[in-house]
Amino acid sequence: MIFIDIYVILIGLLLGSFFNVVAIRLLNKKSIAFPPSHCPHCKHKLSVLDLVPVFSYVFLKGKCRYCQTKISPLYPFGELLTATSIFIVYKFVGLQLELIPALLLTVLLVISVLTDIRKQLILDVVTLPMLGVLIISHLFIGTEPFWYYLLGGVVGFALLLLIAIVSRGGMGGGDVKLYAAIGVALGPWMTVMSLVLASFVGTVIGVLLLALGIVKRKQPIAFGPFIFIGTLLAYLFGQDIWNWYINFLW
Repeated sequence: MIFIDIYVILIGLLLGSFFNVVAIRLLNKKSIAFPPSHCPHCKHKLSVLDLVPVFSYVFLKGKCRYCQTKISPLYPFGELLTATSIFIVYKFVGLQLELIPALLLTVLLVISVLTDIRKQLILDVVTLPMLGVLIISHLFIGTEPFWYYLLGGVVGFALLLLIAIVSRGGMGGGDVKLYAAIGVALGPWMTVMSLVLASFVGTVIGVLLLALGIVKRKQPIAFGPFIFIGTLLAYLFGQDIWNWYINFLW
């Protein structure tokens, strides 16, 4: 089992490196396949030693080996985020069919975080295809009837659309479509919990950042990372959180 765990972590790190490329190139409307990986500053093609997840960043002390330009810490962050989230989902869900939609959701959330923290954008070119794949996966996989997951998509889309309308642009269209996909993955009840948890975490962290002077009042903050946290918490611990809440009230 330990070998499987190590394998999952390594695959997660490699996927994280690829997702960094996907996020950056899609944000800049470029091909994710060509040209090969290169330094965005000096354009030098990167070798295998430059592309080892996390290790290369540490070994090169966060600088390009060819021009010494600083490398963004978002690169190792993306690699570690991907590896950690995939490993956690794998350990909680286990080697069963339900792991397929769980990993699809995880991949969508990770890429959404990586684009949102860079340019505060969640891209339709990622979300919409993943929404379709999640719908198809639940035709064959799921503990609930197929309509339950479709209802979750409707609930997620409607809730975020309502928030976007009420906030007059405070919530972007990318978030609305992302929550449609989250709804398909989680179903209606856990989707609502995901949004509540994401909002709670976002409020706490936002107040903390404001108190520390890291952000200014009315300065926009990427909501993608909070959606990521809220959704994974709801997916993995939703029933436990709900049971705790009911017991706390009564």
